[in-house]
Amino acid sequence: MSRELLKGNVAIAEAALRAGMTAYFGYPITPQTELLEHLARRMPELGRTFLQAESEIAAINMVYGAACTGVRTMTSSSGPGISLMQEGMSYIAASDLPCVVVDVMRGGPGLGNILPSQGDYFQVTRSAGHGDYHPIVLAPASVQEAVDLTILAFDLADHYRHLVILAADGLIGQMMEPAELPPMRDLSDERPAYALTGAKGRAPRRIASFYLQAEAEEAYNLHIQARLARIRAAEQRSTEYFTEDAQLLVVGYGSAGRIALSAVQKLRAQGVPVGLFRPISLYPFPEVRLRQLAAQVSAILVVEMNAGQMLEDVRLTVAEHTPIHFYGRMGGAIPVPEEIENALLKLLPTEVLS
Repeated sequence: MSRELLKGNVAIAEAALRAGMTAYFGYPITPQTELLEHLARRMPELGRTFLQAESEIAAINMVYGAACTGVRTMTSSSGPGISLMQEGMSYIAASDLPCVVVDVMRGGPGLGNILPSQGDYFQVTRSAGHGDYHPIVLAPASVQEAVDLTILAFDLADHYRHLVILAADGLIGQMMEPAELPPMRDLSDERPAYALTGAKGRAPRRIASFYLQAEAEEAYNLHIQARLARIRAAEQRSTEYFTEDAQLLVVGYGSAGRIALSAVQKLRAQGVPVGLFRPISLYPFPEVRLRQLAAQVSAILVVEMNAGQMLEDVRLTVAEHTPIHFYGRMGGAIPVPEEIENALLKLLPTEVLS
């Protein structure tokens, strides 16, 4: 396939279609509305189901219903809308259903603004609603990665019967870059064994999201924890740059990691031994590789577009073995490479700078 110039939101929407999504339910919210607009045109063209719900609460519960029938389904929103979806996500989690949620993050808290941010990290990684549950969370740093990770999100959701969140931000959603879209997948009429398709000629199936007795609820929670252990073992994803001889390591994901790479490249050209580690899976956090890199460097700088949320996962991973520092911007303010360069230079030993 040839590359074409695509806006991030449009690329995510089209990638979802090509991954086999047949049902989408959503509600407009900046900075992801172009995603919904693209699907409003394309899905009827393809004979698939598109519905603009009356709210984000309605949208996530429609996704819940569609997931019960075994089709690939998705919704998308931004921070305030994702907050409203939390209860529905918890029901989906308790029903062992696969679905994909796209969060194009913006400044907050509260209604916030329409500027890019990474302030939803805790919201998307720590739970899907209430209870002992984590969704799989993937964070793109380019339009091409947004395409690739959208496809992966659907595949992982089906493989684990699990909720997957694509955690982008306003920069990724609004930027335009050349990207290559995959071919359209053939749709299958076969439904998975759990799907509610009518019980004529077979035993009825049951999908439920509640357990009234403590023993039953605990047994189900143990089932979830066993699945999460498999996910943590198999799905840690990251990429890195200039880490072979790095003495100082930057850790940043998504747009913050992309901006940090510019700073790292400039300092490398000046002979400064700095490298970049960019998590792609925010849950499961890529702790195995980060722990290996932390053992070789003298300090770590975490860069985020928030007050320090992934910072907590870096601290949990590295513990006290390597000094950890932080540089962040909040509320939609975007760090520039020069700011990250200055933060890095302050951490380098004098002999390295001389």
